[in-house]
Amino acid sequence: MITIRHYDDITPIPVDADGAKNARKRLLVGAADGVPYFSIRMFTIGPGGNTPSHAHDFEHEIYILEGTAKCVSGSTETPVRAGSVIFVPGGEPHCFVNTGSGDLVVLCMVPKEYE
Repeated sequence: MITIRHYDDITPIPVDADGAKNARKRLLVGAADGVPYFSIRMFTIGPGGNTPSHAHDFEHEIYILEGTAKCVSGSTETPVRAGSVIFVPGGEPHCFVNTGSGDLVVLCMVPKEYE
């Protein structure tokens, strides 16, 4: 069965991981929808906000929908903006810091077990 919804119908929840600031998450599609492999999450990071620096065993893919940021991995900081596509290999430390005056909105695909 096809699942269709609008992201506005999904309540954002604060990212409460240590080091997160002004970040919210929506689970757009996941295990509860019967996905066999991957979930899609949408993160909204307000001005001055960031995701926590972290690493995990699996890969994930990120697409920047809105805003500007720096992608931080170790001591490397790379500017990204709407339209940027990012592949994060398993084990790679990373975080995103909103560098703009508006929201940073990203899609993040992860294995469904990580939701």
